[in-house]
Amino acid sequence: MDCMTSIFRHIIYVLSIALLVTVPTQAQNTSKPKLYGKHWMALTGKPLSASAGAMTFSRGGNAVDAACAMLAAAATIWDTMSWGGETQALIYNPNTRKVVGINALGVAPTGATVDFFQDLDMNYPPEHGPLAATTPGTPGGLMVMLAEYGTLSLAEILAPAMELAAGYPIEEANVIEIEENRDIISQWPESKRLFLPHLNERYPERWAAPRPGEILRQPDLLATLQKLVDAEAEALAAGSDRKPAIYAAYDRFYRGDIAEEIVRSNREDGGLFTMQDLGIWQVHIEAPVKTRYKGIEVYKLDTWAQGPALLQALNILEKVDLKDMGYNSVRYIHWLYQTMNLVFADRDFYYGDTYFPPEEPIVGLLSKEYANQRRLLINEKENSVDIKPGDPYPYQGDVNPYEHLRQDWTPIPPTAINEDGNEIQASRTERDTAFVAGTTSIQAADAEGWVVSVTPSGGWVPAYLAGNTGIGLSQRMQSFVLDEAMNPFNVLQPGKRPRVTLTPSLALIRGRPLMAFSVQGGDTQEQNLLQFFLNVIEFGMDVQQAAEAANFTSYQMQASFGTHDAEPGRIEVMPSVDQYTREQLSRMGYTVEVVDRTYSPITAIIINPRSGVMEGGVGNTGDDYGIAW
Repeated sequence: MDCMTSIFRHIIYVLSIALLVTVPTQAQNTSKPKLYGKHWMALTGKPLSASAGAMTFSRGGNAVDAACAMLAAAATIWDTMSWGGETQALIYNPNTRKVVGINALGVAPTGATVDFFQDLDMNYPPEHGPLAATTPGTPGGLMVMLAEYGTLSLAEILAPAMELAAGYPIEEANVIEIEENRDIISQWPESKRLFLPHLNERYPERWAAPRPGEILRQPDLLATLQKLVDAEAEALAAGSDRKPAIYAAYDRFYRGDIAEEIVRSNREDGGLFTMQDLGIWQVHIEAPVKTRYKGIEVYKLDTWAQGPALLQALNILEKVDLKDMGYNSVRYIHWLYQTMNLVFADRDFYYGDTYFPPEEPIVGLLSKEYANQRRLLINEKENSVDIKPGDPYPYQGDVNPYEHLRQDWTPIPPTAINEDGNEIQASRTERDTAFVAGTTSIQAADAEGWVVSVTPSGGWVPAYLAGNTGIGLSQRMQSFVLDEAMNPFNVLQPGKRPRVTLTPSLALIRGRPLMAFSVQGGDTQEQNLLQFFLNVIEFGMDVQQAAEAANFTSYQMQASFGTHDAEPGRIEVMPSVDQYTREQLSRMGYTVEVVDRTYSPITAIIINPRSGVMEGGVGNTGDDYGIAW
């Protein structure tokens, strides 16, 4: 009886958090208002994309339809992604009361081998251009989500994106990004033609990008989207039902004339794509992984993304009294940082494509007993700069086949050490840009109970445009490693997916949706989402307060981009972290930097478990935006 009483009290506690009863004084004021919705809610990285979601809901679409429309719009307006990138999603289906994962991550093309890039004197695949591209995933991901879980036609979903492709006023952040990358963009004729309309070869110092608010027209992309709509229409006219008609458009993209042009242009410019690479690629609808934190089930994608790191961190922290430590106190920051050291060492060594051998030890990694063992390694007095991956294999009844590599593993990758034993690093600006390399995020929910969290990316500026398709290809190849000493599960092979940073999140309580949340920001994503979740559950912040709260950023894990550097002990904090706390952290071995912004443009929906009212919040450090009704 005492056990049941304890469980009941805890559920009441969690519900009170979700109902936002307790509000810490340091987080009461926000610069953006919290959104409320009774019927639906659409949140994403740009106002134009959020409007596409609202338009779709007004047409009678469900949350999956709206998420697909926002995804299409975001890819069209270059919201740190393009149509040739990758899409990752979690969907709660109220009909089955299950969460499903959408794996629409592209793969390495034929010929993309370790030897190929090492023969080019590269330690990693390049950051830009035709050789940086995995096969396009976003078009397939969108069409599979729509066909399987949506209600509207592809033509209806693509209508806002097609209007944007015909011409939209480009935003200031985009034009600055274009101008800063003009030297890279100018290497590729189609990219140059679209992004640098004012380039003057005689006076190269002049502004070359579009001006803020200038109408950016993408006739090639519009023609490609029209081909998809035409394929659907032809299938419907021939008697197909809605779902096979959408898959007819899918086939045209991956096996028809669109694929032919993508492959032709990529190969002519030095890439490795083949028609078979696109033709056999597929979207996987898969079971996500999960853990339980104080009565709340948290769902993430499997180890082909970094999502399980959040679950591992929650397992470690579940038995720690974080609330008693105080929000952003010395102990609180130290405990979270050390926990992240542990879980990101595991991420950097054990995570990889679940559809390729070797098999990742996910059962052991998510074991509560393994978390208990890892928690004992936390030094309460100082930062540990030499944390190694743990050994999760005994916690799933196996023996670690890579124990010899684990014992020699260090946070600083071996490719970052020169012949004299000194560390090789890119400039601080290059490292930081790669570490927080942006994406966008999408959350949608409706009164029927559909809830969707999406973190799409790839094909960001400076993107290589594939011929006359108007599609910017992904740059995700750089997330592979070429040396198994770094991560034997993420070594490049043709047909394999790189381990990505992209990480949507869903949380359920008693089997019903409680939260949908994700965030921009490369390697900062999971640590920002961890802090957001704890802001709500442990410190009683409402969704907007938690989205705007002063997160800190650790740089101790290996970056997933560029030169894959790690900076043990480096931490960025906001000015609201007081001088005493900063000084104490410095004494504990941290390199503390005070910045105006830690990278945390979160989008999140919390669903009131009693009334069903949707409450939405978006970060205040970017253009993230939401619309609700």
